[in-house]
Amino acid sequence: MRDLVYTAFVSLDGVVDSPGGPSEGHRSGGWVAKDIEFLPEAFSLKGEELEDTTALMFGRRSYEAFAPFWRDSEDHAAYRELPKYVVSSTLPDDALAEGWGPTTILRSTEDVAELKKGEGGAIFIHGSAELARRLSDAGLIDRYNLLVFPVLLGAGKSLFSRADRDKQALSLRTSEAYPNGVVKMIYDVVG
Repeated sequence: MRDLVYTAFVSLDGVVDSPGGPSEGHRSGGWVAKDIEFLPEAFSLKGEELEDTTALMFGRRSYEAFAPFWRDSEDHAAYRELPKYVVSSTLPDDALAEGWGPTTILRSTEDVAELKKGEGGAIFIHGSAELARRLSDAGLIDRYNLLVFPVLLGAGKSLFSRADRDKQALSLRTSEAYPNGVVKMIYDVVG
């Protein structure tokens, strides 16, 4: 059984929208770098994740945004040849980025559940807030790797769905607070 890990930069009020820049659409886009002192140790989680990542998963919009940039980025070179999965009912097969490793389109949540049953290591989901909410509601997320930033954004894409569902318990695997106010929290989903 493969683990499905959602990794995110998140505001204290649970928003994951536009952490990298204003081009992503949120009025406070780029909030990860604005007004917060950059401390390399606060981002060490990203390097730690690389050691555990055996595949990447994206929703269609995140894939279309990340593929052209990450494919050619030296900062993301370790991801180039990893298998990638795009969960989309609308992405055509001929729209996949060339030169970015093997990529498979999964057409449904059920396809993701089947993938999890297979052999292999952890699959990490980057971005893809809508996909993460849908997979969480279906009970398919196994772990959350979060870097929580000391900002309140008020509006934007939420990390968690507001669906009326049964309580889901989380177990804190590790946490660490940094002098710039960022807090690393890694939670395993219980049950």
